Amino acid sequence: MKRLTIIVLIALFSMIGCKKTNDQFKVAFVYVGSVNDGGWTASHDEGRLEIEKMFPDVQTSYVENVPEGAEAERIITTFAKKGFNVIFTASFGFMDPTINVAKKFPETVFMHCSGYKRAENVGTYFGRMYQAKYLAGIVAGKMTVTNKIGYIAPHPIPEVIRHINAFTLGARKVNPEASVRVIWTNSWFDIQKEKEAAYSLIEVGTDILASGCDSSAALVVAEEKGVKCIGYDSDARAVAKNTFLTAPMWNWISVYADIVGKAKNKEISDYTNVDYWNGLETNVIKLAPLSDLVPQDVKNIVTDTTQLIIQGEEKIFTGPLKKQDGSDFLSENEVADDGTLLSMMFFVEGVNGVIPLN
Repeated sequence: MKRLTIIVLIALFSMIGCKKTNDQFKVAFVYVGSVNDGGWTASHDEGRLEIEKMFPDVQTSYVENVPEGAEAERIITTFAKKGFNVIFTASFGFMDPTINVAKKFPETVFMHCSGYKRAENVGTYFGRMYQAKYLAGIVAGKMTVTNKIGYIAPHPIPEVIRHINAFTLGARKVNPEASVRVIWTNSWFDIQKEKEAAYSLIEVGTDILASGCDSSAALVVAEEKGVKCIGYDSDARAVAKNTFLTAPMWNWISVYADIVGKAKNKEISDYTNVDYWNGLETNVIKLAPLSDLVPQDVKNIVTDTTQLIIQGEEKIFTGPLKKQDGSDFLSENEVADDGTLLSMMFFVEGVNGVIPLN
């Protein structure tokens, strides 16, 4: 993992020591990547900055590039000891460290992103990103010529696998001959590995490149090679001006505003059942504006499908569907429930790749 940003740490602890007042409400953010990554962490930090605008009496602080594990637990503990009222831990790998620290600080509210473990003072938040991935898959399926679509994936966890499957279902909805080849980086943020994966996918004939990692490195390679691309987390078309199609994006502002507002007013006494997992209808997820490379008929399909999903008329994981190995996943008109989606550890038909065992 990347080292901690020492400047941010120094500024953080200096600020905490000098500016605390008894009536000041303080909110902390623990990030796995850099606020300048153009992706996952950048999208969270946009939400943090908006919180400062919406709540002038709220002080926010953050630490970036925090490794998942013991170091994360140390950073989270430091925030709690300094009296922060709410601590957001914005990476799946921060789940156990968050739970561990929360046990020692029952008066502090902890909110963990993308996890599933909760407690009286620990809630979770995420979004139905698979919906936006499905829409991006439709774009890829319509735009591919070779029927070979590449996908660069970080860690083999249900969240990521769910996204790959939804993307594949979208592509094959409009193009049954399309296949999605997956390469794993086993890292949320590793520019070199993401670039290497992008080159490898292009070498085998991929003509659409999508990423599920936290940086825009794959888009840089796509631009270099003249391959159309689909980003993730934020609108990074600036790095691929001639090849960018769209990107499933996060908009954390509404989630952060709701959580902070309720915490300030002490509206929630028990966070055990607090789990934000909303979709396109709340704008916590969305698709970046389709670029001019995308034909109008494809744009129309995406617009229509978006409305069907919002209205509940189209459920992405609806049968008949088969798993990658040919076995049945869902029967005719059967819809996967949230439990199935949240524990998904298999690929659907159309995915070319394997899920690492560890």
